[in-house]
Amino acid sequence: MPRMPHTSVLADLRERVQRLEGRDARVRKALPFGVPEIDGRLPGGGLALGALHEVAGGGNGAVDGAAAALFTAGVAARTKGKVLWCVTRQDLFAPAIAQAGLAPGRVIFVEAGDERMLLACFEDGLRHGGLGAVVAEVAKLSMTASRRLQLAAEGSGTLALAVRRWRRQAEAADFGQPTASVTRWRVSVLPSRPLPVPGVGRSRWLLELLRSRAGECADFEVEACDAQGRLALPSTLADRSAAPQVAGRRAAG
Repeated sequence: MPRMPHTSVLADLRERVQRLEGRDARVRKALPFGVPEIDGRLPGGGLALGALHEVAGGGNGAVDGAAAALFTAGVAARTKGKVLWCVTRQDLFAPAIAQAGLAPGRVIFVEAGDERMLLACFEDGLRHGGLGAVVAEVAKLSMTASRRLQLAAEGSGTLALAVRRWRRQAEAADFGQPTASVTRWRVSVLPSRPLPVPGVGRSRWLLELLRSRAGECADFEVEACDAQGRLALPSTLADRSAAPQVAGRRAAG
């Protein structure tokens, strides 16, 4: 019996998952990255709107969350309307997220006293329905809490972005626990590309898609968000997948 093509198998599996998920079977609108190599890995050709997505930093970034916050800001910048950003720490640097495309005039900042209050603000913001995106910096995210957030996002069609941050590096293991998020990303800093003159080149990230509901996991070496919130593949990788290089570097290290 001949084997089905790889793409046909994936399409069949995605259709089965959507049928099993019931209300998620409705076709969601998506926010594309504008990078075919990334969008091609995501069902719908981009980040699903009306859904919960998780982002965390790799290495030391699991604590400071800088690259994860900039990646998230770039995503939020490409939505329409105001963005609600909920935090429990007063360390969000507004000029930095502005450089990632998210203008200060679009952001409504909420400082919650603790994570319980933060999750409540996160959910209320999603249920409002008049925002382009809601971002919350959270350490713990249980299946119950994430399911509530996912349902709230589905009901309003608002993009929900959970930036996972921890007080200590050891706590980052919580990122492996199951949640109801549609995608899960990890962003690690890479050396920037050398310039022909003195200076610092555009920042680079290792972008890991660790989980994609009804999609595929993948790694990408990308140039960080520009002033419009858009990513790009480095010119040396534009014509081929970054995955083989990443795998080779890990094996060598």
